[in-house]
Amino acid sequence: MLLPVIALTALGIVLGALLSLAHRLFRVQADDSVAEVEALLPGTNCGQCGFAGCAGAAAALAEGRAPATCCPGGGSALATALAQRLGLALDPSAMADEGPKLAVIAEELCIGCCRCIKSCPTDAIVGAAKQIHGVLREACTGCGNCIERCPTEAVALRPVPVTLAHWVWPRPVPA
Repeated sequence: MLLPVIALTALGIVLGALLSLAHRLFRVQADDSVAEVEALLPGTNCGQCGFAGCAGAAAALAEGRAPATCCPGGGSALATALAQRLGLALDPSAMADEGPKLAVIAEELCIGCCRCIKSCPTDAIVGAAKQIHGVLREACTGCGNCIERCPTEAVALRPVPVTLAHWVWPRPVPA
């Protein structure tokens, strides 16, 4: 009984030492600028920018392959922060910032095909096959992926409604 315990302990120590040595010898130095840009991005991995998630967009931004306005979900505030961080020139007045939006499903048009559920990166759409679907307000990022997938055009993006329960107030209109 003692021999197998000793053998497994020795094997664990030897393999642990080999892993530690491999980590030191084959370490890949990560680019700090990519990590800083990725920290600025929203992290929803919605794919609206055309890259495979926020990590891909951060790498493209750091390499100069993408403009500071590539993230539509972040709006003009994120574009300004990215341009400042990367040292790019940006005209924020050219960007149309429509504010936050939420997906809304028209129940009378929903056929329960589940295509919108499969395309949602944040799992904000709930429902089942051949059942009416709904959108979880707290989870929806307004990416619009579900709109393209809906065959009956039951999904639409609407501005976040102003309610006392959620404290989402519109920006004041400049005079």
